[in-house]
Amino acid sequence: MGSLQRQLNVLRWSWRRRVEVIPPPAVYTRTLCSRTQDPADPIEVHKRKLELWFSHLPQEEKQFGGYFIPETMHVDPLILEREPAEKRRPLTQRSLLQGPPSPAWTMEQLFEPVADWGGARGLNVMLYGAVGTGKTTVVRKLVLDWCSGAALTQFKLLVPFSCEDLSQLTRACSLRDLVGRKYLHLRKIPLLSGEGDQAKEILFLFNGMEKMKLNFRIANTELCSDPSEALSSEAIVVNLLRKYLLPEASILVTTRLSAVESIPQKYVGRYAQICGFDSAERQSAYFTSRLLQQQPNTGAAQPNREALIELLYLNLQRESRLARACFLPAYCWLTCATLHFLHFTDAQAPIRTLTGIYTSFLRLNFGGEVLGAGAGARADGSVQEQHGSLMLYVVRTVGKLAFDGVTNKRTSFSERELEQWVGGKTKTDEELRQLAVFRTDVLDFFLVPCPVKQGAEDDERRYLFAVPAMQEYLAALYVVLGENKSALEKLTQQVSVAIGQVNEEVGSVVAVLSKFIPLRIFAVFNLLQLFPKLYERVTSLSKGRIARTLASEMFRTEDSFNEDVLDQVEQGLLGLHGPQPEQQDERQPFELYPIFMGGLLHYDNRVLLQQLGCSIKSTTVSQITRALRKYLVRELNKPQPPEELMDLLVLLYEFQNPRLTAEILSTIRTIRLCNVRMTSLKCLVLSSVLSCCPASYRLEELNLSSCYLTNDLLEILWPAFRHTHNLNLQFNSLGPESCILLRDLLLEPKSDIRSLQLCDNPLQEAGVRSLLEALPQDQSLRHLSLMHTGLGDAGACQLASILHQHSRLQELNVAYNNIGDSAALTLVDACREHPNLQTVHLYLNPLSNVGKQSLYVRGVPSDHGGTGRRVQVLASVTEGSDLSESWHPILSVITENASTWDRKRVREQLQVFLRDLEWGRQQQHSWWKRMHFRKVEKGVRQVLQMMDKDAAPKH
Repeated sequence: MGSLQRQLNVLRWSWRRRVEVIPPPAVYTRTLCSRTQDPADPIEVHKRKLELWFSHLPQEEKQFGGYFIPETMHVDPLILEREPAEKRRPLTQRSLLQGPPSPAWTMEQLFEPVADWGGARGLNVMLYGAVGTGKTTVVRKLVLDWCSGAALTQFKLLVPFSCEDLSQLTRACSLRDLVGRKYLHLRKIPLLSGEGDQAKEILFLFNGMEKMKLNFRIANTELCSDPSEALSSEAIVVNLLRKYLLPEASILVTTRLSAVESIPQKYVGRYAQICGFDSAERQSAYFTSRLLQQQPNTGAAQPNREALIELLYLNLQRESRLARACFLPAYCWLTCATLHFLHFTDAQAPIRTLTGIYTSFLRLNFGGEVLGAGAGARADGSVQEQHGSLMLYVVRTVGKLAFDGVTNKRTSFSERELEQWVGGKTKTDEELRQLAVFRTDVLDFFLVPCPVKQGAEDDERRYLFAVPAMQEYLAALYVVLGENKSALEKLTQQVSVAIGQVNEEVGSVVAVLSKFIPLRIFAVFNLLQLFPKLYERVTSLSKGRIARTLASEMFRTEDSFNEDVLDQVEQGLLGLHGPQPEQQDERQPFELYPIFMGGLLHYDNRVLLQQLGCSIKSTTVSQITRALRKYLVRELNKPQPPEELMDLLVLLYEFQNPRLTAEILSTIRTIRLCNVRMTSLKCLVLSSVLSCCPASYRLEELNLSSCYLTNDLLEILWPAFRHTHNLNLQFNSLGPESCILLRDLLLEPKSDIRSLQLCDNPLQEAGVRSLLEALPQDQSLRHLSLMHTGLGDAGACQLASILHQHSRLQELNVAYNNIGDSAALTLVDACREHPNLQTVHLYLNPLSNVGKQSLYVRGVPSDHGGTGRRVQVLASVTEGSDLSESWHPILSVITENASTWDRKRVREQLQVFLRDLEWGRQQQHSWWKRMHFRKVEKGVRQVLQMMDKDAAPKH
């Protein structure tokens, strides 16, 4: 099996020993005690509705199977109480991994009384943290726990609000109307009347306070204590926080780091910072809760899942880059989603792509996020127009940095480079404010400091991407969005937009320009149409350059001998176990970069990017696709290594463009993926890509030898097998049950398998018997190879009895199958009577000299009777006293497989070959023929020496 499978087998024993170290995820039982009360009670209605709303999972979570219980997958991040004076002081990942400065808090503890906070007033708690630390997840879990009675039971009513929604409200309304508008069943609840101290049982939750522009100045926001008085949504929130409106109510505010100062300190009773996962155990608990989820009543692949988590845990303990990334729960989600994609692909599930996972990841964390004008914005309503997509800002800054790194083959960046690409040339106060917000909230989400190497020339701190693939994704997005335009392209775009904006006032434009340019020039050149055409021409050249870049990056010669991209992604998550290379070149290949470029052109990803404020137009996709087809077809005319060919299939799969895929594959007649470690995902990729071709499309050869195939993988590959003439499945792990599937494949009316190679698969006699059931009805098979499959005498005799029912077979290989003289003679007799069979391979079987001589005689047609046709029998490197015509292929097969076959058995057969060669040489009178025999003897001895060298103990 592959390196990963060996790692899983070695580490499985240590999982059982270490599993108690990783705390299991808490299981929360939702037993609503109040369910026995009046179902018409508005509080009970509120709890039921909140439970339904907050139990709804985003589409991205469905890739984990859709059968898990959300509560079992929650792992509490680290929450620390911060003193007001240190609330903005940064907490680094390294310091937290060495130990938090203060004890961790729970959400229940955050609402314990504060000494210097008035006892009659409800407590205001600010929970803040950077992007990806888990604020939204904690809020969601808090609401569900309150609904189930598992947390915050001191509050009779919990009223959650999204500040993004509140910021969009334009009509003034009272607090009671606002609550009733969001929660109709609470419209007349007495707790919101403001009478007495009933409000002490209310907890207001405002999620994402940075989305609102609050102004606590009396001159801007008037005081109000009446829950029934109509105010703007910002004024209602300000008065609640001032404790002027419902002062007894408690409030929980969540916000990003940059907006901590948006609420004056005197209005906040407790500051708490959410810090993510500070330990490998907490991270491993998250992975356990996600990856160990399985469908009810099935325990499939559970041991492999446990060993997979163990590999993750070992990688986290080494303080690898993955450990630094998984400090943020968001990256833990990305890790789980990627591993689920790599290892637990279900052919029946909806199509998922790696590009789609990364796009969904960014949508989960940056969907709806804007880089606003910040505090002190104008109050005339123009702030909203100044808001810009935060994701687009990321692309233009961090994406530009990533693109520079990919272009120059670098993964780490200095502080000067960060300032150059991320800071840029900022001029206005607004740009400086946006940059400050971005650096505070977002930059650490993508970049982490890397340790300074000892003996380095300078002590300047360097940074790298938390997840290596993110650098390639952002670089690809930067290019596909056209952010690397030339000056000419930007100029022509501006001219085209300007002409389009004044197109309705052509007369005015002509009148203005005619003062400077004679009207006759307009008649000759028609400038109003010239500029758009110029723009279209330049942009088409730009899209062609993107396609050319994509194709050239896809087939870089220096990357040809790397592992395929899916294995590289897996190693980035699970780490490299075993001997590590002494020196690692920083100039790493970026093979995911072109694949992400193709995946970003897929419609589903473009829809998600549109929600993030990053628009890729359909015309752009069309232009890139047309140019890409030309470049890919040209590159595929050159022979490609198996790993590069696998990467091409992944590109086509990520692209999800059936028409383009079919056009490109129409130029390919051979797919050789030998020695590529096939997984369920890679098999799905191959089948999906070939399924885009028409039913009449056929590959001349599909080579999947030494690909670690199993019966489960064959089922996924079924659609691909129907598109090939010559199927090579040798040197895999196919057992008797695989022969049932191959039998059905041969019987499939739409398949046209002409050559089937099953060498070195443990088919056994039972498996071969199942396979032979297809021969009477299959009329397409020409070559069948069953070498070293455990056929035996019984299987050979059964094959002989059924051989006459398949008239088109031309070559049969049953070498190295423990077939004796009698069964071999029976088989050769059947082959001689066959109308088309020309060659039968029987070498490396325990045949006696008399038996081999009889085989050669049986293979020669008799002078009278019979078919008069010769069958070539390959039982040794000699045929009687002459050399066999196929001695060289026989030795090549033995040389190639001697290290995996039974050494003793192969050595014995080679000694027999030497004796046959020595005897045949002595029978020759020609000096030239004797020299030829010595040449073959030398080749056999070289194979023996090679086996002795491989078997010698290494010191």
